[in-house]
Amino acid sequence: MREFYLGIKFALSYFSNLPVTFSSSDNLSTPKVLGTMLFFLPFVGLIIGGVVVSLYLLLSSLGWYGAVISAVVYMMLYGFIHTEAIIDVVDAIYAKHSGKDAYKVIKESTVGAMGVLYAVGFMIIKVAGVVYLLEKSLYLEFISILIISRLSLVVLIDSLDFKSIFVTKLKESLKAKYLISTFILSILIGSIFTPFFIILMVFGFAIAFAVSIYLAKKLEFINGDVLGIVLEIVEIVLCLLIALF
Repeated sequence: MREFYLGIKFALSYFSNLPVTFSSSDNLSTPKVLGTMLFFLPFVGLIIGGVVVSLYLLLSSLGWYGAVISAVVYMMLYGFIHTEAIIDVVDAIYAKHSGKDAYKVIKESTVGAMGVLYAVGFMIIKVAGVVYLLEKSLYLEFISILIISRLSLVVLIDSLDFKSIFVTKLKESLKAKYLISTFILSILIGSIFTPFFIILMVFGFAIAFAVSIYLAKKLEFINGDVLGIVLEIVEIVLCLLIALF
């Protein structure tokens, strides 16, 4: 039970900026902790989404200004970790075009101009999408998107091979019981939020796999940064789909 609890805390601390602390005796590397971490990943989106919607409701009298603040806070709540991945992946792709080692570039701490420009572009589009959903009072649809985007990462981790020691260890820890449980629970919760949850989920998974396959061909590997950019693209496209239909 303690390892399950640690796994939930690890998911919150790794995939969000929510205040979580550990003691020096906590072992976060066991398969049960890592498996629970992945089981809980979609529900990190649920929690963050709830915080963002609550913030917007408090700021709703400000109109679009309150919506922009809430949208940016959403990205702050996950520490811009997925936005940072955009910079790394774009830099690696452009480096490969120049004959450089894409994996070496993606691991460097420095960033290139193209990566920054793409990240800014993604952020503007993402903020616009979140603002639209909040302004239209599509709160449960917004939270559903956050669940689906993170659930898609769990499915990708289970399905693909990664050039990353940490993600490979996560994959080895992702037993069927964790995958099936998070899948079923996500569908149950999401279907309460919106009757179109399963349709959105299918689109989300299709986008996630398509982007992953495309980037795997471009980079000749997949790592944690690829998962980050996949999450951003899934959320942007799903926001657009809801806005259109």
